[in-house]
Amino acid sequence: MLLWQRRLGGALTVSAVGAAAIGMSLSPGMRITQGECRMVHGSNVCVWAETDNDTLTTFGVTIPIAAIENAPADAPMAWPPVPVATIPFPDVAQTGSGFQSLTLYWEPHGHPPAAFTTPHFDFHFNAISAAAVGAIDCSDQTKPATLSSRYVMPDVPGPMGTLVGLCVPGMGMHSMPGSELNNTSFAKTMVFGYYHARPIFLEPMVSREQLLKRQSFTLYVPSVPGQPITVRPPTEFRAIYDRGTQSYRFTFSGLITSTRVSTR
Repeated sequence: MLLWQRRLGGALTVSAVGAAAIGMSLSPGMRITQGECRMVHGSNVCVWAETDNDTLTTFGVTIPIAAIENAPADAPMAWPPVPVATIPFPDVAQTGSGFQSLTLYWEPHGHPPAAFTTPHFDFHFNAISAAAVGAIDCSDQTKPATLSSRYVMPDVPGPMGTLVGLCVPGMGMHSMPGSELNNTSFAKTMVFGYYHARPIFLEPMVSREQLLKRQSFTLYVPSVPGQPITVRPPTEFRAIYDRGTQSYRFTFSGLITSTRVSTR
């Protein structure tokens, strides 16, 4: 019996029967769709989606610990920052959640505000198209009217002047828990991204030191006031470390029913 089947535009899927045969545990009706991979610091980082009777339940990315260990200690300074990888999500994740791609950044020297100058990774889960992300030039300085509870959107000094709403070309504005701005030992947090005053990405921002602990962790995903971020926004995030494969699985789940918003 073939464990993996081709479907959804060429993506690999594994059925519950096939999963059991290779040591995975899936209930009847559950299916994993393996998406594309990109080489990051010598290791393949791969996206995927899980469905239950064709309804999306979870989507995420698998990150080998070697990709973290082998991240260079230094890199040429560039503005705007250059991603180390951009990976489109499988069709089933895009249509079921609204999230289109993952953009991964390695920040060996961190970035403003000062609380985030420790070496860390930015994992941008984008809810707009790659073309729309690339078109962000920060000329629109409109901030959202309301942020999530306890979140702030600071204006900070940047290489080309003040970054209003911490807007970065090719990314968008950044909001984060206000408590993090006074944190001198940054480890991990969940960032919400906006442009045109609309939510456009979720970003687990995690220090290299935290990831090298090889420990699972969770991050709180608050609701977004006003317009929802996607077709079915997630409410839960887990980073699950697997010692057998020596890799993390970053997972978004707890998807809720919502109304699609414009993603110009």
